[in-house]
Amino acid sequence: MTIHQVLTTDYHTGGEPFRIVPEPPVAIEGATVAERRIFAIGNPDVDNLRKLLCFEPRGHADMYGGFITPPDDEGAHFGVLFWHKDGFSTACGHGSIALAVWAVQTGRVARDRSGITTVVIDVPSGRVTLRVHTADEQVTGVDFVNVPSYRLAERVTVATSCGDVVVDVAYGGAIYAHLDAASVGLAVTPEHYSDLIAIGREVKWALNNSEHARHPVDDRLSGIYGTILYDDLGTDENGNPYQRNVTVFADGQVDRSPCGSGTCSRVAVLAATGHLKPGQILVHDSIVGTRFHARIVAETAVDGHPAVVAEVTGKAYRTGEHRFELNPADDLGTGFVLR
Repeated sequence: MTIHQVLTTDYHTGGEPFRIVPEPPVAIEGATVAERRIFAIGNPDVDNLRKLLCFEPRGHADMYGGFITPPDDEGAHFGVLFWHKDGFSTACGHGSIALAVWAVQTGRVARDRSGITTVVIDVPSGRVTLRVHTADEQVTGVDFVNVPSYRLAERVTVATSCGDVVVDVAYGGAIYAHLDAASVGLAVTPEHYSDLIAIGREVKWALNNSEHARHPVDDRLSGIYGTILYDDLGTDENGNPYQRNVTVFADGQVDRSPCGSGTCSRVAVLAATGHLKPGQILVHDSIVGTRFHARIVAETAVDGHPAVVAEVTGKAYRTGEHRFELNPADDLGTGFVLR
């Protein structure tokens, strides 16, 4: 690997990191972001750049980020190739929120004087729209409008070390299994962190190659991306459903935020079961106490599946800018991970 320097801008959305690479120093080929993802998966140079920025000592096992790419066409401002410890993902809501804030703060997308600036991004799962709200030049929130989300399978039995568990499977830009944490004697709290990871990984890998994890339209989107373990906390003071979740994705990676695409997947399940109706808001907390709000903004269908378009609202903050280096004499090279 001949890369000696990489510039990044880092954000966090609800506590979950997102490392933005505005000018990736390697070629990422393809006519669309979806094609670039497939190229990146098989290309050593792109994958080594991912490792350099994600692995220790420059990153960690729960790092997340994205390479800025051209959009699929003139209908979007730019594209992004998402990455994490184990590879390249199809969707990332928290990353999209961070990218929208970055785009407005850097002037890549001109701030609308109305106080609401629309940012359109092409991601591997499709085109997403974000609305960045500003007041006195400060970002006050971001609405993330995702691709359509829908339930793929309900009440699927999965054999685990905790016994048989029952999950729903739903798509929200990526495919997730949904498991009630209480059904395995857990709660979504930091005290149960290790056990949540363990059961989340079991469920993911048990279902990953099953018929339940098959995307109905695009096989590039197939596979269980993560397991969403949730606590049902009843309703808030306004009668809206209130839940707490942790998303265990990739191979044991933990989302510190309430998970953007995972929240959309959760909206799809709750809509399918009648627990979230148009006009209601899902109050969705994370394992570290940060919060997203989500609602249904449209109802549609995808390949015969009743679907919803979900809007997730959250905030992102810049944490720093970095100039990473790779010394050719460094025996550790692109780094390592211990989990």
